[in-house]
Amino acid sequence: MSRARTLARAAVLTLLATVGLTAGGLPTERADAASATAADAWFAPELDWSTDAPEGYARRLGETPAAYGIRLSYPVDSETTDRWQRAATAAAAQGAGLILTFEPTRPLDALTTQDAAELAERLDSVRAAYGIRQRVRFAPEMNGSWVAWGQQPTSYVAAFESVASAVHAGTSGAQMVWVPSYGAGYPFDRADGRLDALSPSDEDELDTDDDGRLTEADDPYGPYFPDPDAVDRVGLTLYYFGKGEAAAAAGRDVPLVRNDAPEAGEFAARLDERWGYTVQQTRAFVDRFAAPDRRMEIDTGALFDPAREGDDELAVKRGWWQQVLTEVAALPAVDTVTWLEAERSEAEAGAAEVDWRVTADAGMAAAFRSDLDATGRFVWAPITPPVTPEQGLGALTDAARQDGADAVVPAAWTMAGAAALLIAALIARRRAPRWRYPETDEGRDLRWDALRGIGIIVGAALLLTTLDPLSATTGGAGGVTGAEVFLAISGIVLATGYRRRLNALGVGDALSRGWRRAGRLYATTLVVVIAVFALGFVPFVNTTGVSTLADTTSGRVYDLYPNAERLLDYPPPAYAVWDLLLLRMGPWPLIVLGVFIALSVIAPLLLWLLRRRLWWLVVALSLAGFAVSAALPGVARLPTQFDAVYPLLAWQLPFVLGLVVGFHRDVLSRFSRRRGAGAVLLIVVLVWAAVLGSAATVLPGAAPWLGVGPGGLSALRLLDSAALLGVGFAVLTWAWRPLARALSPVWLPFGQASLGVFCAQVFVLIAFASVPALATDDPAVRLIAAAAGVLALWAGASIAVRLRPPRAQGR
Repeated sequence: MSRARTLARAAVLTLLATVGLTAGGLPTERADAASATAADAWFAPELDWSTDAPEGYARRLGETPAAYGIRLSYPVDSETTDRWQRAATAAAAQGAGLILTFEPTRPLDALTTQDAAELAERLDSVRAAYGIRQRVRFAPEMNGSWVAWGQQPTSYVAAFESVASAVHAGTSGAQMVWVPSYGAGYPFDRADGRLDALSPSDEDELDTDDDGRLTEADDPYGPYFPDPDAVDRVGLTLYYFGKGEAAAAAGRDVPLVRNDAPEAGEFAARLDERWGYTVQQTRAFVDRFAAPDRRMEIDTGALFDPAREGDDELAVKRGWWQQVLTEVAALPAVDTVTWLEAERSEAEAGAAEVDWRVTADAGMAAAFRSDLDATGRFVWAPITPPVTPEQGLGALTDAARQDGADAVVPAAWTMAGAAALLIAALIARRRAPRWRYPETDEGRDLRWDALRGIGIIVGAALLLTTLDPLSATTGGAGGVTGAEVFLAISGIVLATGYRRRLNALGVGDALSRGWRRAGRLYATTLVVVIAVFALGFVPFVNTTGVSTLADTTSGRVYDLYPNAERLLDYPPPAYAVWDLLLLRMGPWPLIVLGVFIALSVIAPLLLWLLRRRLWWLVVALSLAGFAVSAALPGVARLPTQFDAVYPLLAWQLPFVLGLVVGFHRDVLSRFSRRRGAGAVLLIVVLVWAAVLGSAATVLPGAAPWLGVGPGGLSALRLLDSAALLGVGFAVLTWAWRPLARALSPVWLPFGQASLGVFCAQVFVLIAFASVPALATDDPAVRLIAAAAGVLALWAGASIAVRLRPPRAQGR
């Protein structure tokens, strides 16, 4: 293959890889909508959360609503808490609020103050964790006969006031919203005939005209209104069911015959309480309950039955929403519109499934957004600062920085210990030259496998003992067993093997093999990501320990599988597929593998440059990338999980330097044979130990500087890792035979099956979380479990190594 064809092929493949990593990212957050004022109106779709999600809705609409509606069971149980948590996480990621509709699952008079207290406590914790704004709509449409809590004014008012008292006593700032149904057709006896079940006291309460009967002449709202101090906001459900003229607009016994666009002025007539009544109301709802003391919400939507003839869907729905928006624009008291965004069966349509959505069709969504914008009243998210999974992952980086800043003294002692170990190896070099590692130009260099295995053993033991995500990113004292060690060793091993391939197979074939290796690594990671997601549906298997991050200080829970449930839709939405393919979802112990995948894509080109003797250019580019990441941390960030913890521009440095070292393995080997090599290395380690000791005591102001760097990759971690890798390599070189005899059965399986161990750790953690007896802070139990976990990982790695066919080094 000619040089020109090789370069062209490399450029095309690199371009495709870059597009794959950067395509499909989320739209950037709006900087011009950082906050909302009291005069701004909210638009809030009520989603079918079983088939939809805020991210999908925002993409379809082309804008992010100020809030989302969700219906939840009350009292709050574990299932409700889980649904609420997922909704809060998704809304908080956009800086949107939540309008929470709580529907009682027990009789109203069976609800307790403890139920209300638990609801308020959950509101407080969500607010504290995410800072989102919440509204509580308790038992809406209470004047209707179609809900289990309907037409029971005495019990309803008591239950509402109990909930309001608990909510107002809390710290959530949540507002209580009172939401009856539009009163035309009241008391709705034509619907379900439930009026015979009224208690005498309720019947007396509902007979507002004192004629001894409950009829359409009675007030459809007043008997259900709680103490004014309990009500922060009011709302009114005003759905369009397409039933034609006003006289036939209410009641489910009126059949839906065809799809008809709304009559002109219908919504305005409803607001004036003039539509569908046989006995005219004296005052409009908004005048009685909203203006001037309370703000008002409109809960609405327009029904369309695809199986029926008549006007088309856009005529029906736009005809309704334009009337709604026209009136809202003229009524300052109305500052929220919620729209039902779902498909569901409706009794009004003969139990047929109908469509309330306005964003399923792109053209309709565009028209809807245009009309919302035209009112000039609606504010878009974020209305509070967004809280994203990437921020949770970034918290690991912040903790890693703090860990590094506090680790100067331990690192100094570590370097002193390394110096002592190096002195012992130097004595062995002189007294027992036959212990030296048998270096050849062929085969796998087991020293690097041993070093990688030692690092994995220490890291796995620490992770399984503490069950702490931070252990996956920082490692031990001084961060010396962190990801930078594995990246450096991977670069060395990869370069050592591919140098031979470049010479033996040619540039084109070697590059192709390198990209195939990256593909295998990517495919393996995807399999684990999907497997963890699937295990979450298995009874008694708890995957939340690896699929979420919990901040115990703030109570915030970061979902690391955003939109994963949408992958079960048919067909799955494109944004959920991209989230999977771009590794925007996955368990936190695997996050570091994303760095390896990205670096494996560019490694073949860097090796090609090294073969051209352009090592200086490779090093210069790597240092420049690190400097850019340090100075401009927001530049060139990839839309993946790993880049929030391991920004690629920074974390490529140990890998690239490892490539350079591995490609020039012969230079390293020649240096290790020189008589003064050990003395030089010893001096370097002692000097570095002295620098660390001085920074911690004589110059304490330098200690934080040593521990801070882009993405947590500080000077301390880089230099510690380099020193310890040098010491480790020297010790293994000069005392290989006795060490290998004693320890190689332990460390080599971990080092040679490192990818498998990384993946297996995830499932060990899931097993730990799924055994209730291990959910304890008892250090003895933790230690025994960790030992068992490490033993299981070793057994699996040993079997994998034995079953693996012989391979050339570096593959």
